[in-house]
Amino acid sequence: MRKKNENEVQERRLRLPREGEILGIVEQMLGASRMRVKCFDGNERIIRIPGKFKKRVWIREGDYVLIKPWVVQSDAKGDVVYRYTAADVERLRREGIIKEQ
Repeated sequence: MRKKNENEVQERRLRLPREGEILGIVEQMLGASRMRVKCFDGNERIIRIPGKFKKRVWIREGDYVLIKPWVVQSDAKGDVVYRYTAADVERLRREGIIKEQ
């Protein structure tokens, strides 16, 4: 195993929105694995955290998330696909994917 140098920054691949996925900001936690998210397409959706993320990914208000709208009620509901870290959000801003609101 190699020891990492303090100056060495390891940059991992950035998860970008795919077709049918939307970026959003968590506005309010509602309980029961649900939250209110302000999406970048202008809609406000009630989003749920699927079972595979519940104990692995902790989401708080103000976090940037990637969501997949439901087929039915696509303007009102969806599922969390990915949560961005602070470093990921900075990279998204640098690359122009997130524009200051």
